[in-house]
Amino acid sequence: MSQAYVLLDRDGVINIDSDDYIKSPEEWSPIPNSLAAIALLNKNGFNVAVISNQSGLNRGLYTHATLENIHKKMHRLTHEQGGEISHVYYCPHIADDKCACRKPKPGLLLAFSKQTNTCLANTFFIGDKLSDIQAAQAAGAKPLLVKTGKGQKTIQNNPHLNLPIFEHLYDAATFIISNK
Repeated sequence: MSQAYVLLDRDGVINIDSDDYIKSPEEWSPIPNSLAAIALLNKNGFNVAVISNQSGLNRGLYTHATLENIHKKMHRLTHEQGGEISHVYYCPHIADDKCACRKPKPGLLLAFSKQTNTCLANTFFIGDKLSDIQAAQAAGAKPLLVKTGKGQKTIQNNPHLNLPIFEHLYDAATFIISNK
């Protein structure tokens, strides 16, 4: 039997988002209780993986090495809170590249599913943008929306969304655990 996973968008779900992109480890700052939410999921039998668009790479705003250092900080701070992120998948492309991996396309989720032998029909994907929801739906995963990051704007622009919506990642994690 494959292990249970919860998939998370990064910017706006785990860390504070910026319209100017997160371009350095110094700019990466966790949303309050987001790392504790990852630890809570881990303690209740869920692995956590990150699925993120990172077009700043192809825009030349930061390098792969810088992105790796941002993720090292994310891993370290998560570990300090008692949690672990097992995988990080990211798309470096801009929309004009017409790749299969940039959300709202399901490519990253499908790659994750294939690599980990995980059934996406039983997997929650938590995001803050419509593209996260669309990618989850296209891949057959269960989308959840948080109000952090671009979440409030997503709700305002899409008032007829029919999915669970939470204040923040910790609330979404509590929901997932209670529905185990």
